[in-house]
Amino acid sequence: MTNKNNKYVPEIKGILRSHMIEIPPVIRNATGIRVFGKRLKSFLFSTDVAVIRNNNADAVIAVYPFTPQPVITAALVLAADVPVFCGVGGGLTSGKRVVNLALDAEFKGAMGVVVNSPIPNDVLKVMRETIDIPIVVTVVSEYEDVKARIDSGATILNVSGAKNTAAIVRKIRDQFPEVPIIATGGPSEKTIAETIEAGANAITYTPESNGEIFSEKMKGYREKYEIR
Repeated sequence: MTNKNNKYVPEIKGILRSHMIEIPPVIRNATGIRVFGKRLKSFLFSTDVAVIRNNNADAVIAVYPFTPQPVITAALVLAADVPVFCGVGGGLTSGKRVVNLALDAEFKGAMGVVVNSPIPNDVLKVMRETIDIPIVVTVVSEYEDVKARIDSGATILNVSGAKNTAAIVRKIRDQFPEVPIIATGGPSEKTIAETIEAGANAITYTPESNGEIFSEKMKGYREKYEIR
């Protein structure tokens, strides 16, 4: 018997992996970005391997406030069962080291690399000449020279402007109708929807920390004993 509802999607869950981090459904309204044949709409922002292993996001964006290290990249790529976009510096870590880290990330299996907003355009150009995977350049202000970033080799723009994110996305989209944009969605489904409406193709979602999730679990365990 044929299912008349063509949009019905069967879902299969295991018993042990039924508890996982769920991406807000509103993110599915984004167009997505097709990278090497895979359509990516949601990016989980985390470097916690347990969190990375237990979520339903399309991809992982793993950046952290320390000097990037190849061993961390290797661990993240190994832990994930979805594409990983790894941070390779661009702020305190710059110059030839960033290029080498980007090449190493490609060799280790990352689908893309992410660089911080301070990265000089000349370093970006060398990186573009060196690696084949996408370069995601972070944009934090509406006053950044986006055209120079694109001309220097940026493949995807990653807008992270806190409360101004949607406005920055809208400005970029008006000037560059086809440039791929990932953006932070904010604290609610409403702000995520606004960011998508502004022109973001994909959304980064920051989940609760491992400690916060475990705290809720422990609370439930304690309540069972209180009932007795």
